[in-house]
Amino acid sequence: MEARTAEIHRVTGETDIVVRINLDGEGEADVQTGIGFFDHMLDAFARHGMFDLFVRVEGDLHVDAHHSVEDTGIVLGCALAEALGEKRGIVRFGSSILPMDETLMLAACDFSGRGQLHWDVDVQPFMLGTFDSTLAKEFFGALASNAHLTLHIKELAGENLHHVIEAVFKAVARSLREAVSFDERQIDKIPSTKGVL
Repeated sequence: MEARTAEIHRVTGETDIVVRINLDGEGEADVQTGIGFFDHMLDAFARHGMFDLFVRVEGDLHVDAHHSVEDTGIVLGCALAEALGEKRGIVRFGSSILPMDETLMLAACDFSGRGQLHWDVDVQPFMLGTFDSTLAKEFFGALASNAHLTLHIKELAGENLHHVIEAVFKAVARSLREAVSFDERQIDKIPSTKGVL
């Protein structure tokens, strides 16, 4: 079985980002974005997705963190898509209901080829270190669009905003972990009646 890895380097007038991912890794993360809370979230994403993840971000943080966070979602989404290739043999669908203290988060995904985010999470504007809480939605919207992924995220319970956003990252990671895993009963098949995803 070929390694399911990808490396994407994207440079714009606002950010310079490198992402490397191994879908069949051990959950090891080496992340430096310049945004402490975001580093913490990407580390949790790697660990719970069992992805080996390398991220380097140089962004216009003198403006704010928006470009760095959203563009990381773009690049990570592109890396996911490239690492999956034609998606032959994968389960395709994944879901997780994840508790984190008072928070309960649902994430469900489908590598459908149609990138879209459905977000039902009560995130009020709040600064978590230098991370604007509203950027969580921007990140996952960019990731879903560029990974060609249908992604539903729904808050079932929650109060503490740190817990809410961390539960989102962990629940999404676990749903992706399930979706990209192999279905031994159709290892050589693309999981779609259309024959393409």
